[in-house]
Amino acid sequence: MNKKIILTVCFCGMALISHAQKAGGITPRMLSEITAQPEKTQAQKAVRNAVINNDIQLLAKGEAQRFPIPAHFSIETPQQSIHNQKSSGRCWMFSGMNVLRSDFARANEGKVVEFSQGQLFIWDQLEKSNLMLQGIIDTGKKDLYDPEVQFFFGMPLSDGGTFCGVVDLVEKYGLVPQCVAPETFSSENTQRIDQILKSKLREYGLQLRKSIAAKKKPSAIESEKTAMLKDIYRILTTAYGEPVTEFEYAHVDKNGKTVGEKKRYTPLEFAKECGATGLSDRYIMVMNDPRHEYHKVYEIEYDRHAYDGHNWRYLNLPMEEIEALAIASLKGGQKMYSSYDAGKYFDRARGFNSLDNYNYADLFETSFPMNKAERLQTRESASSHAMTLSAVDLDEAGKPRFWKVENSWGSGSGQKGCVVMTAEWFREYMFRLVVEKKYVDEKLQQEALQQPVMLDFNDILF
Repeated sequence: MNKKIILTVCFCGMALISHAQKAGGITPRMLSEITAQPEKTQAQKAVRNAVINNDIQLLAKGEAQRFPIPAHFSIETPQQSIHNQKSSGRCWMFSGMNVLRSDFARANEGKVVEFSQGQLFIWDQLEKSNLMLQGIIDTGKKDLYDPEVQFFFGMPLSDGGTFCGVVDLVEKYGLVPQCVAPETFSSENTQRIDQILKSKLREYGLQLRKSIAAKKKPSAIESEKTAMLKDIYRILTTAYGEPVTEFEYAHVDKNGKTVGEKKRYTPLEFAKECGATGLSDRYIMVMNDPRHEYHKVYEIEYDRHAYDGHNWRYLNLPMEEIEALAIASLKGGQKMYSSYDAGKYFDRARGFNSLDNYNYADLFETSFPMNKAERLQTRESASSHAMTLSAVDLDEAGKPRFWKVENSWGSGSGQKGCVVMTAEWFREYMFRLVVEKKYVDEKLQQEALQQPVMLDFNDILF
């Protein structure tokens, strides 16, 4: 054999031995222990064969799927039409507007209103673009790879959000009826425009950093940012349509019949007439975040929709206190913005959340013992989807058995557009709730005024 080949083989063998001996790697002895499984029983062989050849979710069906989903709720708010966010992440906006239109119907007997998500979404995306670009300016002297700088480049904007966005956007830009500013294909399918905007914002972010490095005057940098936002606005309106600045509208009843005279409005005038003003003073945002001390206020940096808007700020409460607030609100006829880790143990076909929907533990002969705090700490769980809490069923002791929410996936999904969840699932996977202050006692209202503890912008609850 050629000496060069022999040397090459030797060196390769040494490299392999060296790699195998590195601390932390899977050694031959460790591999032997890992793969030394006891001989499978006939039942285990049958399970393995079934898992190899079938949908795991079908095989893991649990006890809850044997029984009908509750249709009766002891406390239920009036039903309203179900909307469809389609292929977009705007659940936060649909849930927030569900609350606002429910409030309007309660205050104006015989009238209903459908607000335009499409128009408000234009302003949402413009405001988030400004938040990103101004964040780049504010951190312009930091290293490019500073975590805060990379936060802005990593997520220049998104179509997701929270109730804070509804509050800030409505108070700044108002509302228009859905019939005046209907959805477009792109507003219902946001992925492509989202990619285009992110690309432009990253490009503009680098450009702004170069201007800062060149020591341009703040006024010149402000002018650059304004020109960039003008370009962003042009892209937005090309995809989502021009925002309506004035319109004529006559209110209607639930059958679409005109009620009253047609009037001319601006979006802000319409929001005021519909009672959607002073929102920031009307509600308290509570949360169950067992990683942190209860009865304290927390705020997540940059978890907002506008640079000059409100971060998500919440009073952290145990679940039993959140449940009491929710029950009191529902008794008063008040629907509520709420958010969940909605995909966990979710039977989408039936629109039902239960811890007993699927039994993966028995199927794979293991367990999943982490509690709610541990799931948050390890990013196993997060608040991922907003829905509108609309009903509860109580037992004889007044404790919740089941909850119902209005979803935004269309009336053909789940329970006629709604989702039902067991009380046990609710306690494990419900996170955020927005409650009108009149249903919150004075003690909790005072607690909500505490100086907040600021959480990092990379917090899992962003």
